[in-house]
Amino acid sequence: MAGGPTTDTADGSGRTEPICRTEPTRRAEPIRRAEPTRRAEPAGRTEPIRRTEPTRRTEPAGRTEPTRRAAPTRRIEPTRRTGVWLIGARGSVATTVIAGCAALTAGLHRPTGMVTESAPFTDPPVPALPALSALVFGGHDTLSCPLPKRAEELAADGVLPYGLPQAVHAELTAADAAIRPGGPQPGDTRTDTELIGAFAADLRAFGRDHDLGRTVVINVASTEPAPADPHGERLPASSLYAYAALRAGCPYLNFTPSTGLHHPLLQEMATVSGLPYAGRDGKTGQTLLRSVLAPMFAQRALAVRAWSGTNLLGGGDGAALADPGAAAAKNAGKARVLADTLGELPAGDLHIDNVPALGDWKTAWDHIAFDGFLGSRMTLQTTWQGCDSALAAPLVLDLARLLAAAHTVGLSGPQPALGFYFKDPDGGPAALADQYTALVEYAELLRTGTPS
Repeated sequence: MAGGPTTDTADGSGRTEPICRTEPTRRAEPIRRAEPTRRAEPAGRTEPIRRTEPTRRTEPAGRTEPTRRAAPTRRIEPTRRTGVWLIGARGSVATTVIAGCAALTAGLHRPTGMVTESAPFTDPPVPALPALSALVFGGHDTLSCPLPKRAEELAADGVLPYGLPQAVHAELTAADAAIRPGGPQPGDTRTDTELIGAFAADLRAFGRDHDLGRTVVINVASTEPAPADPHGERLPASSLYAYAALRAGCPYLNFTPSTGLHHPLLQEMATVSGLPYAGRDGKTGQTLLRSVLAPMFAQRALAVRAWSGTNLLGGGDGAALADPGAAAAKNAGKARVLADTLGELPAGDLHIDNVPALGDWKTAWDHIAFDGFLGSRMTLQTTWQGCDSALAAPLVLDLARLLAAAHTVGLSGPQPALGFYFKDPDGGPAALADQYTALVEYAELLRTGTPS
């Protein structure tokens, strides 16, 4: 989702790296963070990949049981910091997340768009929720452009405020130092098992080096096509990173429509891992609006005859979604909210067009044809224009804190209460209002250990 001709991918697709300008950047004074007090124990290893027949699912896809309570894990001291490991760590979304968190910690900007900074989570506070100042960033990426330069490019495109890259230069530099090479890259001869082992080792080293209580892994890389053969010889890149998260004992979030933990080889492993996880595909714009409008038509008993849409976007996301396979994966999540809310998928298509000149900005149109009383034909048209990285970043920060809190209080398995943030959630209601109610109840569960 970058504002240039490259993608934010961490999947080793070999796309050209962004041009990094060489002008020096004025360094700002670092924002001091609290020092850790104790060292974390390294996470345990899981079994290597076993190529077995996939287990038969007992529930329809995406419809899982509600959040399950597990035996509480060892709680950490409030002074222990939380790692946030971003897959696609040098992309537009990740850079906006890291710069934005530093800006909020320094009091330079308000936490607009962050639900975890609103009354249901702050009045009274949720003790398990890590403070923004306690988040430490690292990640994997196949690109090499330093984060400070990437932030300068985003500021030049109007994604980040003018002067912010200089103000948080120290935090961007610290996070950049914790980014490790992703993969597989072109010519990489390592097996899946070797790649997973290397990625898991990076995660464990990150926890040890920064004395972290836990690390949440979040996939914010560009969308990859769905595997042509889910039972093929190689795992997709997103599933390699997800497997590594399980092996390193890290909660996992998939903010993209890529396969991740949804691969048949990983689903059962994720269920028995004792870790909380959630996904997939962050709901930032057009689908957010659909999750509000579709329930309106259902509740007013208005028959939707067709629902068509068009997306215009540029940057890394636009380039990645020019691939028909990646676009199909993206559209599947956008369609799900309509099918779940209306009972069936209305007629109509959804198109995604790559417009490089738009950079990180996107425009989404929806055209809804519906019948009123006595068969009167009517239409509703909507236009959504926004900055993708600025829409996504507060959600990523919310999710990192929420999944860390879930892990702290001993929750495990899929977290359907986080469906408020996703196009293709792990069960739960489809309407945004109902999802928000579930999220507020989740806040009480995290606060007291008992649902409200």
